[in-house]
Amino acid sequence: MHEIGSITVVGAGTMGRGIAQTAASSGLRVVLVDAVPEALAQARASIEGILGGLVERGKIRESERSAALALLSTAEGLRDGAARADLVVEAVPESLPLKQRIFRELAAAAPAHAILASNTSSLSIGAIAQASPDPSRVVGMHFFNPVPVMPLLEIVRGEATSKETVDAALAVGKRLGKEAIVVRDAPGFATSRLGVLLGLEAIRMVEQQVASVEDIDRAMTLGYKHPMGPLRLTDLVGLDVRLAIAEHLHRELASEAFAVPDLLRRMVAEGKLGKKSGQGFYRWDA
Repeated sequence: MHEIGSITVVGAGTMGRGIAQTAASSGLRVVLVDAVPEALAQARASIEGILGGLVERGKIRESERSAALALLSTAEGLRDGAARADLVVEAVPESLPLKQRIFRELAAAAPAHAILASNTSSLSIGAIAQASPDPSRVVGMHFFNPVPVMPLLEIVRGEATSKETVDAALAVGKRLGKEAIVVRDAPGFATSRLGVLLGLEAIRMVEQQVASVEDIDRAMTLGYKHPMGPLRLTDLVGLDVRLAIAEHLHRELASEAFAVPDLLRRMVAEGKLGKKSGQGFYRWDA
């Protein structure tokens, strides 16, 4: 297995730019790929701003900021963006057809030795790997938002994923400063299955007027030492994202525990998606 020195991140949204920032700050060459030029410009500006803020607060030196930005480049196409990658991390929306299309393109664009990873939080790695001629090189690398801060990396081992690929993903995770867990390719893996279950039950409690949004969250932060309550976390993840994952798990696991509450469907239909829309279970005024 080649030593990983160059990473391509596909998708310049919140997760993609967080992965790119973390990798560049760890001394890896990074190419951030997105088909929308404006998304790439926004991602670059966001990373520059975040690193600048860290310099101002004395968290990093100006030389570290400059070094990270020097390692970060962008590309609009996979053929150019993945041509010299040792590892590609796909971080696009949770759509299996979309991810499979990207992995088919990566099979032609990335070097033969490159590891192909998906940041999916719930979709089957095996199903994604069907689009690759060499599924042994496909693995799940599920990061958490905000990527530069959250210490966990969930590595998902598909049925065909090789031990060498898992070991390489573990090594990259360590270099990025993450603590990794390895899970089998099962619906929801470990984190989404547990996190979504708690979030859905909290939403049902709001529906049933068991307690206020704030007090439900306090029950978990004060009573169970969770760093954040399930409803505030749902706002950060995005209610539309939670809805899609819950629907997927409900289908795959055939468990009513993952049935989507009417309140969640209604809020998504009303555009109340959480922090990204300014309104969810909480108000997120700029």
